[in-house]
Amino acid sequence: MAGLRLGPLLRYVGADSATVWVETDRPCDVTIRCGDGAGGTERTWQVAGHHYALVPVTGLTSGSETPYQVLLSEPGTPADGDREKVWPPPGDRFPESTIRTLPASGEGSLNGEGSPNGEGSLSIAFGSCRWSATPSRAAHDPVGPDALDTLAATLAADPGRRRPDVLLLLGDQVYADQTSEATARVLADRRDVTEPPWKQVADYAEYTHLYYESWLDPEVRWLLSTVPSCMIFDDHDVIDDWNTSAAWVARMRATSWWHERIVGGLMSYWVHQHLGNLSPAELAADELYGRVRAAGDGTDLVREFATEAEARPECARWSYRRDFGRVRLVMIDTRATRVLDEGGRAMLDKAEGEWLRQAVLDGRGDYDHLLLGSSLPWLMPHLIHAAEGWNAALCAGERGPRWARISEFLRQRADLEHWAAFPASFTALTELIAEAGSGPDAPATVCVLSGDVHHAYVAEPHWRGTGPRPTSRVLQLTCSPVHNSIPGSLQAGFRFGWSRTGRRLGTLLARHGRLGRPPVKWRRTGGPWFGNQLMTLTLAGRTAHLVLDQAHRDGSDDVRLVRVWRDGLSGTEGGASRPAS
Repeated sequence: MAGLRLGPLLRYVGADSATVWVETDRPCDVTIRCGDGAGGTERTWQVAGHHYALVPVTGLTSGSETPYQVLLSEPGTPADGDREKVWPPPGDRFPESTIRTLPASGEGSLNGEGSPNGEGSLSIAFGSCRWSATPSRAAHDPVGPDALDTLAATLAADPGRRRPDVLLLLGDQVYADQTSEATARVLADRRDVTEPPWKQVADYAEYTHLYYESWLDPEVRWLLSTVPSCMIFDDHDVIDDWNTSAAWVARMRATSWWHERIVGGLMSYWVHQHLGNLSPAELAADELYGRVRAAGDGTDLVREFATEAEARPECARWSYRRDFGRVRLVMIDTRATRVLDEGGRAMLDKAEGEWLRQAVLDGRGDYDHLLLGSSLPWLMPHLIHAAEGWNAALCAGERGPRWARISEFLRQRADLEHWAAFPASFTALTELIAEAGSGPDAPATVCVLSGDVHHAYVAEPHWRGTGPRPTSRVLQLTCSPVHNSIPGSLQAGFRFGWSRTGRRLGTLLARHGRLGRPPVKWRRTGGPWFGNQLMTLTLAGRTAHLVLDQAHRDGSDDVRLVRVWRDGLSGTEGGASRPAS
């Protein structure tokens, strides 16, 4: 009989349907059985010897919470045939996994009127950068306790405590270029790790070990089985600095190992993360997914797709949109569709930019809150923003070829490749946010949710000039890392970047780069916070409430979440922001 190798992961959840992702150890039929008679069955398909299923669950009741089980059977087993229950496992110590559906249209919404933490609100937990390596028993975790693991343990210990309605993982779900000792030993059993790419992953098979290490953690496995998740990649899901510049891409393509690395990375992302971001209707319309299911063994099909996506990024779309009642989430791919020619650098290519605009503005009066998920922050510390714009101008030749060569070296060494490093794209995003947040149909808030920079902060923009300004409250909410760290020197650098002196130094760099003034100025209204952390945004009607929780180890060696910040985000700029008491 088949066994469950990875999962289940609860991914999409709507009013009357959901999807559940699993990996099994052999071909089989996967059945999701719910307590109210709802469920679904799907046959596994194969990629590189691994067997997967993404099971649509139908017949659910809107606005309900339903326990579910995972059962496996031989392919073609009739509806009344024998099936083996593999989830929850025997003797499981965690609460039962459930599917909590959205209210149906016309029945109110998850973010309808209600208290910020009560019925009728939508709770979204988010963060990025989770290095999942487990420390040895002889030593504490070198980067501190894992915030996602701690959240799971906290919820499991108190079944009555409210779970997030959705979990947004904003990049670096796995670290292909920073493997643990355990994973490095697996790699060494396959090949010579003294040769490139050394102890970094090399291909699809090695990527699967990263997901095992991350998603088989018992607490995290249970959490992902019961809280719907939306994901997007960032650089470490493939390699640090992925698509920084045309020079970087040329250097990587000249190596003997890069092609297999990037193809394996895109294949594994499509299988493990991307498919689960899609609704059942989007899955049914996805041509590649249909062909893979029909083929049974989709290895060649997925590999061909990933190869084409690396060579011609415009042929794949990784961005997506989700509506949760009157909350709209637009997750933006800021890595794979970049235009890197120095004469026309852009964070998003033309088609991706047009898609983003439509996703944001379509039916604008239908949502009360707009969330833009961007792994890379839109608003950065002032000195870093200016440095990235200055660097981009010099790389483009503003101060001549010698400055351009020095600046390209600096760009790659210092990771100068956020929105500010693509000035035209920064301006375009700023203008889109202003348009979305203006007029009679404007939402109450427009929030850019980001990670990447290994600290957390809240920033609020103010539009320059006398033109129209958004009536929505606009915020940059950055939360990182979930489980990682940065040295004290970089912490000091980020603090300096926000300082008045740092801003003045940034002004000098902007002058040297002959940069125009950005269309907005901004101030930091919360943070910076350093540590392993998660933000939770709770939306009720047109109100919003933000908290920041950090994972702390106390003197008795217990790990718990400590609330270090809370913020009532509703109303005009300058609302009540304060440390948690």
